[in-house]
Amino acid sequence: MKHLALIMGLCCLSAVAAAQEMPAETDQPLQEYFDASDADANKSIIYVFFNNDPCYDCAEAVELVEQVYNENFADQYNMYLINYQNDQENDFIDTYNLNRPLEVVLQRIDDGAAFAYQKLDNLPDMVSDPVSFEEYLTEEINGFLGNE
Repeated sequence: MKHLALIMGLCCLSAVAAAQEMPAETDQPLQEYFDASDADANKSIIYVFFNNDPCYDCAEAVELVEQVYNENFADQYNMYLINYQNDQENDFIDTYNLNRPLEVVLQRIDDGAAFAYQKLDNLPDMVSDPVSFEEYLTEEINGFLGNE
């Protein structure tokens, strides 16, 4: 029953995130939305990718990622929550080799162009210790993206 509640919570979270992050026009391609919404094209991106089959701890991991982002990185980087199984336009699955229920990808942007990326796909395994989770995620973001 608890597993069902978490799945429902993740679905609700993704619906709320989609309402906040995705364009009001449903026929607008995702890339056009990224281009139109990002006045500063030089901000690196933190992608939170999930699929239609969430893991037991996925909802909590997404919540912790959002918390760390809002407290530490909201002014420095962009963050997008994306259901990668529903993306037909941007080919995120092949680009980032996505295959787990939840993966965080740090995408370095320089002069408006995407350069290297780093995948963090073990975050759901770390939710039992929120302090270590925050320290790890903060260290990975600072280490890969740097404090721009």
